[in-house]
Amino acid sequence: MAICVTCGNDYDKTFTVSRDGQSWIFDSFECAASELAPVCAHCGCRVLGHGVEAAEQIFCCAHCARRAGHRSLADHA
Repeated sequence: MAICVTCGNDYDKTFTVSRDGQSWIFDSFECAASELAPVCAHCGCRVLGHGVEAAEQIFCCAHCARRAGHRSLADHA
């Protein structure tokens, strides 16, 4: 069995995620998201979808980007 790097659970159904030459072992998608998903630069939530980007920052939505001063972003066209 392998140990999840996020929660430490020793589990027989872990999976490995590899990116940019690094690898991590997780026991759930929740743990993978908690470890790897970017954090909104305004509210701090994990960005699990596309999010929006402005000034090299990632935001969960246009509302948070606007609250951080990026007025031109919108969720819908």
